[in-house]
Amino acid sequence: MGHKLLVVEDDEATATYIVKGFAEEGFVVDKAGNGRDALFLASDGTYDAIVLDRMIPQMDGMSVLGALRAGGIETPVIVLSAMGSTDDRVTGLTSGADDYLTKPFAFAELLARVRLLVKRGASQSAVETRLSCGDLEMDLLARKVKRGSRAIDLQPREFRLLEYFLRHVDEVVTRTMLLEAVWDYHFDPGTNVIDVHVSRLRRKLDEDGAAPLLHTVRGAGYRLGLSA
Repeated sequence: MGHKLLVVEDDEATATYIVKGFAEEGFVVDKAGNGRDALFLASDGTYDAIVLDRMIPQMDGMSVLGALRAGGIETPVIVLSAMGSTDDRVTGLTSGADDYLTKPFAFAELLARVRLLVKRGASQSAVETRLSCGDLEMDLLARKVKRGSRAIDLQPREFRLLEYFLRHVDEVVTRTMLLEAVWDYHFDPGTNVIDVHVSRLRRKLDEDGAAPLLHTVRGAGYRLGLSA
C-alpha cells in the first residue's frame, strides 16, 4: 500500500493537480478544502505527510498546524503557499512545519520534498524505546526493567545482555553472538563469563516463582521466550 498523504488546498484546480500527481506516484491521497476538515482528518495522526496551504477558509493553515502540534500530532508537514517572503517562510518553519515551498511550484520538487519527509518520518518512528517479552518490559530511555509490577535492578552488563535477548525473542542466541554483541569480544576468551552472567540474570528475572523466561538450549546457547 502506498504512503498516505493529506492535501489541504482550497483552490480546486491546484488541489486536483496535486492529488492526481501523487496518486500517479502510488500515494493514497485524501483532500481537504478548508482548515476545519483538515484538522478533523489529520487529528488521528495516520498520515505519512501533509501538504498544507496557508490561506484556506474557516481555519488558516498555521492555526491547523498549531493545533496539530499542540495535540501531539507529529505528522511531517510541508507548507505550500503563495506567501513566500523570508518572514513568511521563517514563521512557517518555526510554527512546526517541516518544510516550506512557495507557489508557483514544480510538482517534481514537491514530490521530492514529500518523499524526503516521509522517509525521515519513517526512520524516526522506527526507533524503539521499549522492549518486552510477556510481562517483562525494558524502558531503553529510562534504563529501567520490570516484570509485572516488580522492578528489576540490573548492572550495566546485565542490562546490555537482557537488551540483546529482548531484541531476539524466541531466537536461539549462541555464546559467540553474546561475546560479540555484549562483550565486544571477537574471540573466545575460554572463560565461563557468559554462563555466570546469564545465571545471575535468570535469577533476577525469575524471582518470586515467576515462570522461567530465559532458557538454556543444550549444545547451542540460550533463548528468551514464554515457552520452554
